[in-house]
Amino acid sequence: MSTIVRKLISTVNAAKPVAPYNQAVVADRTVYVSGCLGLDKDSMKLVPGGPTEQTEKALENLQAILQAADSGVDKVIKNTVFLKDLNDFGAVNEVYKRVFNKDFPARSCFQVAKLPMDALVEIECIALTGPVRTETAK
Repeated sequence: MSTIVRKLISTVNAAKPVAPYNQAVVADRTVYVSGCLGLDKDSMKLVPGGPTEQTEKALENLQAILQAADSGVDKVIKNTVFLKDLNDFGAVNEVYKRVFNKDFPARSCFQVAKLPMDALVEIECIALTGPVRTETAK
């Protein structure tokens, strides 16, 4: 039986984790990206503004982590979005669809009681690495 590699991903191009976890872990050809907040990577503070600005920064961090894992938004298969207030759903979707603009991944979105650092949004994903071909089932 061959050994599956568990690769820990860390990049300076995204905000550091705010607790004891890695930005992402790659197992075989699957990337598991930890929840990304709207944190400025230099100050480690939430960006000023509301759900729109925090979503933009969270997705920027997510993309940087995917790139460090030899992946990208085109290889994401599932996103999970956590919102402090589900009334922000529309504003978050406006930003989300600028990044995920075709061949949409599967997604869940939940309102939660509280997010780390009192953030308004957190986004995690599962993606693939290496060559990927997208097909549409008929």
